[in-house]
Amino acid sequence: MLRKQLDRRIKYVLFACLLAFSTAGCTSTPPSTKNVEQQPKATANLTPKTGGTITLGLPAEPDTLDPQKTTMSAGNFVGGLLGGALMILDPYTFELKSHLAESYTVSADGKTVTFKLRQGVMFHDGTPLTASVFKQSIERAIDPKTASPVAGQDLAAIESVGAPDDATLVLQLKEPSASLLSALSYGGYQQPILMDALKKYGSDFGRNPVGVGPWKFESWKTGESITLSRNDDYKWSAPFLENQGPVRPDKLVIKFIKDNQTLMAALDSGTIDIAGVSAKDVRKYKDDKEFTVLEGMQPVESFIGMNLENEILRDVHVRKAINLAINKEALIIADLQGEGVPVYGPIPPTMFGYDKAVAEYGYKYNKEEAIRLLEESGWKLGGQGIREKDGKVLSLTMIIEDPKPGDQLVQSMLKEIGIDLKIQSYEMATAHAQAVKGEFDLMATSHGDIDPNILGLLLHSNQIGGLNFFRVNNKELDALLEKGSITTDSQERQKIYAAIQKLVVEEAYWVPLYSAKTFQVINNRIQGVKANPLAILTIQDMWVNE
Repeated sequence: MLRKQLDRRIKYVLFACLLAFSTAGCTSTPPSTKNVEQQPKATANLTPKTGGTITLGLPAEPDTLDPQKTTMSAGNFVGGLLGGALMILDPYTFELKSHLAESYTVSADGKTVTFKLRQGVMFHDGTPLTASVFKQSIERAIDPKTASPVAGQDLAAIESVGAPDDATLVLQLKEPSASLLSALSYGGYQQPILMDALKKYGSDFGRNPVGVGPWKFESWKTGESITLSRNDDYKWSAPFLENQGPVRPDKLVIKFIKDNQTLMAALDSGTIDIAGVSAKDVRKYKDDKEFTVLEGMQPVESFIGMNLENEILRDVHVRKAINLAINKEALIIADLQGEGVPVYGPIPPTMFGYDKAVAEYGYKYNKEEAIRLLEESGWKLGGQGIREKDGKVLSLTMIIEDPKPGDQLVQSMLKEIGIDLKIQSYEMATAHAQAVKGEFDLMATSHGDIDPNILGLLLHSNQIGGLNFFRVNNKELDALLEKGSITTDSQERQKIYAAIQKLVVEEAYWVPLYSAKTFQVINNRIQGVKANPLAILTIQDMWVNE
């Protein structure tokens, strides 16, 4: 998938883990929780206990726990348990809130961001967290010599860092950056680094991390697990958490289990307490009194992109007809067993900037209208039920890298309006290479992030030959994308992205399909499980009932 190609830049995969509050971002309106099957079946009104171990399954092992060196979301996840960042996402309200900072201000020109740090925060070895420490951490991240693949890239807008006193951190930016605060809320990638520890461990720092978080690093068995222990001095939890003191369990064990069936078997046997489960497998846990299921929605959408260099697809009537021919609800049933919601524009419902109005003006399944548009553009039915125009057959090829049952449904739906669709499956790297070169007509893929600035990479004309696989070249759209990337006022930014959604839908540049639901399954020996729209497990509030 496109999102897998961009793991370093598009960090929606952090939400795929959904195992801690270490992810970050914000959105315009939280999705309704009334449809979220998240009410724990465990006994209510129990008194929280201290002690015990929580064991969770993770499908990937970090490459390193040096937050500025890791290329993996798993590194950010584990690092977020050990550390923390200036900002944090409130998973209940979707507001971006201060965390290791107690407050911040942005200058009128948007180029100076000043943080006041929370007092009393200490590293695991007792060293106080000061603005000078944060300054050194950020400078290391943005130093080209560090070659930081994620943390550094996300801070590229920073020109210089100041620390006029222990409690004040000042970031001078090259230009206003609307997405910087979101970047500064990744608890793993953007945690402060203790330079003394870096000097002590050198190249082994990534296997001996020292953070400021609720968990301390204990051990790492390569290929098996990472074990963390409680930080008894921790008392700077995020404001939305109930437990403001140390975590309650003694230990947290993160087991690496790549195979889905093995992961479920471990969950069923009680070997692990927590695991992410796919839509096709979640039903049995929903019906089992021994488990609680948290249901949420990632800021991710599956879609079909169109190559605008294709002569047929340059006709907006054809693009609109393809949109109208797709029955999103049928695809949700086929691909997700009904566990998803239809998407009608380029921004999914749980991403900042989502405009509810898109569900009204976006394309709904209407085969008759699709046929009318094709007829209007001169595409007439031929002898085989496939449309023709000026001696050319209306035939397109769709490349895929993650085959789904819905692919054949799309093929069938387009045939019903007279379009011959061929499907070509490639492994991920080949599909990406084909897309970069523009050697495709349609591409079934997905995108996601915590911030809509991702659309600049996918739709701005300066990304043609890069991630704008679809060769979109619209100067009005370019201007809106540029404005959205530097506008820091959230209400103004919301208006800009509403306009972007409207324009992209009007031009029918791609076919939005759906956002999939995500599920976390928790053994009811674990208490303190809290429901939220993203299904993020706030481990800080959890405890072991045994």
